[in-house]
Amino acid sequence: MARRILWASLALAPLTLILDVVADIGKTPLFLLSAVSLVPLAWLIGESTEHAAEHTGARIGGLLNASFGNAPELIIALIAVNDALPNVVRASLAGSVVSNILLVLGAAFILGDDDAELDRRSLVIQLGLVATAVVLLLIPSIPGWHADPERRSLQLLSIGPAAVLLALYLVTTTIGLRRASQPTEEAQGWSLKRAIGVLAVATVLTALISEVLVHSLEAFAHAAHLSEFFIAMVIVAIVGNAAEHGGAVVIAHGGNMKLATEIAISSSAQVGLLVVPIVMLVSFAFEHPLTLAFRPIEVAAMGAAALFVAFVVRDGRSRRWEGFLLVGVYGAMVIAFLFAGDRGG
Repeated sequence: MARRILWASLALAPLTLILDVVADIGKTPLFLLSAVSLVPLAWLIGESTEHAAEHTGARIGGLLNASFGNAPELIIALIAVNDALPNVVRASLAGSVVSNILLVLGAAFILGDDDAELDRRSLVIQLGLVATAVVLLLIPSIPGWHADPERRSLQLLSIGPAAVLLALYLVTTTIGLRRASQPTEEAQGWSLKRAIGVLAVATVLTALISEVLVHSLEAFAHAAHLSEFFIAMVIVAIVGNAAEHGGAVVIAHGGNMKLATEIAISSSAQVGLLVVPIVMLVSFAFEHPLTLAFRPIEVAAMGAAALFVAFVVRDGRSRRWEGFLLVGVYGAMVIAFLFAGDRGG
């Protein structure tokens, strides 16, 4: 019954797009409808990724989900760059890293099998990459804590760390794919071609819905009396990564903890090492290029989340109480984000 409801609710996505074009239902209702529409799309991406992983193994399956799932995040960031909203871009990207490795991983631990075996080596390596990204981002961030964080000198200073992050991602991904685990049983579900095709369609719809949601966020922000920073760091980050969020949780609930944890951690690593530098470098095609001058609270949150999760997964086992702990830490960070206010405010 639940699966039938999810399949039927996929109709909400085209309905949302149609209403956005032909009807004037108001920005706040449109925001809520967009958010609800992302739930079945997230489930569909998780479903198709799990079928793809039957052919590719958990490592590549997690990479596929992270890649398709981060497409909306990339699109949202470029939309914000085009609208000259650099603080929204940086906060949403930082929030994406934090929410994936704390909220999503925590939810996977809670809903998945207790004391399940994890791919410790892969997870620790990727968390190390996130920590490395944070260190590199300090290069343009620290000068940005004084004077104008969007000044030309910081735009140029950001190119170096962005190039290093991109190169590091390509090298580590190539090495990781060479040692990727292969399926041990014959795939019983969808064909690989069908799984990837569904992933692609669901990702396109997710990107379109995410754009509608972002454009309705301002009205929701005014109605909820929230700061721009909080909305970007929490709401936009979660919405932009709805695919990984929902997909990882669904897969964990189905008992495939290795794939679920790969999705959560690899998504954060991919945001830090691929999405962040791509957005920064592509932004030079826009009127206002993006600097990688993150706020102290953004850098601290990303670094602390990576180190804390590395400590949790060091034994290569998942435990339900650790999931509650991870979600609790994320909740504490959200409270801090709520009181942080906007930059320079």
